[in-house]
Amino acid sequence: MSLYKNWEDSIQKAAPAMAQGMLEEYYGKEKDAYAKILGEKMQVLSGKASELAEKLGLTPDEFGAFTDGINTSLESQIDVDSLEADSEVELKIVWNELYKNMHKAKAEWLYNLPEWDGILSEDEKNVLLREYRQSCQAVSHKVGRNDPCPCGSGKKYKNCCMD
Repeated sequence: MSLYKNWEDSIQKAAPAMAQGMLEEYYGKEKDAYAKILGEKMQVLSGKASELAEKLGLTPDEFGAFTDGINTSLESQIDVDSLEADSEVELKIVWNELYKNMHKAKAEWLYNLPEWDGILSEDEKNVLLREYRQSCQAVSHKVGRNDPCPCGSGKKYKNCCMD
């Protein structure tokens, strides 16, 4: 069974209070792992999954969960469903995507890490945050009654093609 599947099963089979404790412990380890990655500017991590887990202070199953979380921030995604302890992996992190995805996950404990200062400037972080927020906004392409008609006549929509 894959590392990620093991992680999921252990959370689902645990009693709710125990599952919550497991998640809180994981989030602390995840924060430390990201602090290490950002602090040492490790944009590429490669090796066996079990070795990378140890390097980041995670169990192999937790590394499966970590890989699932960082997957959309990688140059090429990892198939977490086939990730085993002895699998050779290469995680090529795209910093900008990682920062935006941390906001998307509402992981304040991650996007506020002081180690980001060594990776992105305040201006870069603000631009990325603005891009993320704009990507979440709903945009309507509906033509209003008093808008110019999309046919190009120059008339108001209500007096032209609205009929």
